[in-house]
Amino acid sequence: MTSGSSSRLAYIDWLRGLACVLMFQTHCYDAWLGGASRNSTFLIYSQLGGTFPAPLFLFLSGVSFAMVTRKLLQKDLSANEIAKKTIRRGAEVFALGLLFRLQEFVIALGWAPWSDLFRVDILNTIGVSMMLMGVMCWAVNSLGEHGGGAGALARASENSLRLKASLTVLALLTGIAIAALTPLLWTTWRPRFLPWELETYVNGVHNLGQPQAALFPIFPWGAFAFAGLAFGFILTSDYAQELGWRLFAIGGITGVACYDVAKFCDARSWQIYPVFDFWHTSPEFFLMRVGFLLLFVLGAYAWCRWGFGQKGFSPLIQLGNTSLLVYWVHIELVYGKFSILPHRSQCIAGASMGLLVIFLLMLALSLVRTGWKNRTGPLFAWMDKPQPGKA
Repeated sequence: MTSGSSSRLAYIDWLRGLACVLMFQTHCYDAWLGGASRNSTFLIYSQLGGTFPAPLFLFLSGVSFAMVTRKLLQKDLSANEIAKKTIRRGAEVFALGLLFRLQEFVIALGWAPWSDLFRVDILNTIGVSMMLMGVMCWAVNSLGEHGGGAGALARASENSLRLKASLTVLALLTGIAIAALTPLLWTTWRPRFLPWELETYVNGVHNLGQPQAALFPIFPWGAFAFAGLAFGFILTSDYAQELGWRLFAIGGITGVACYDVAKFCDARSWQIYPVFDFWHTSPEFFLMRVGFLLLFVLGAYAWCRWGFGQKGFSPLIQLGNTSLLVYWVHIELVYGKFSILPHRSQCIAGASMGLLVIFLLMLALSLVRTGWKNRTGPLFAWMDKPQPGKA
């Protein structure tokens, strides 16, 4: 394996690890800062950094999904067989999201309302997004099979520009459609005819009568997964293999362009939506974050190929390998009954010490999990795979 291909695999785990660290700091400061620190500029910037972990996890789930789909096509599997494997994996992640909510409800029994069982969290959205991506890929692959049978499609897929282009374009258009419909589905086009337990997956309304910004409904969050899917199909194309590192440079330039286009559109006076909310539903904010994600990808790839990303032990790659496990456990140690610090009681220094402890604890837990992996076999394998990238 060349250094280039190795870095292509390592940068995904490195980015997942970065998302974990950004998630830790966001949750720790949000849960533990109290008094005047809750109104500080420090907390504002901490929460701004917290706008990236969820998009990163979703974007990388799309990239990994594209890689897995390519591998399954290489195995000469039919569209139905590929869909069965990928959609089932999405269903497993969704089920883990439900299990996580059940665990939190049981631990908090006595003061948590029953409606907490139906909160739409990031795991739920990753699972649903994966199932939707599986359906989209199945539709495109099925249409291709009518032209020459499943075997012919699979054998030709690596050299078929039409198939790759169709998957890429449709993934991109789906992401754009989700982002464009979000402001309407949160306001004037709300599907009020649905029970709130289902409507909340569309706009995060929960049982509170209005969409909640703290939740992770498909609109707009699923758009990041489809953006990652489109990038993943580009990344696995033959042309991308020829470009090598230049593809990531082009991605970085595209990221800057996305950011500039988003700022240009936001600065204009026109409004096409009856209700505009830049920070929660606007396509401009979505495009801006996609731009940053592409820059993160470029930086991670460069760091893992030419920097110190793979020189010796990498804490971020280690955390990225077990991102679901550390996500699952740290929530209870920060927000739950077993919080290591009293909620909303700390100054910045105190909360920062707590953050350091959480980081070290989660790194140790990740190392223990990795060390036991061969002993436990498949029993706890789900802890290592919140997305299909290593299936």
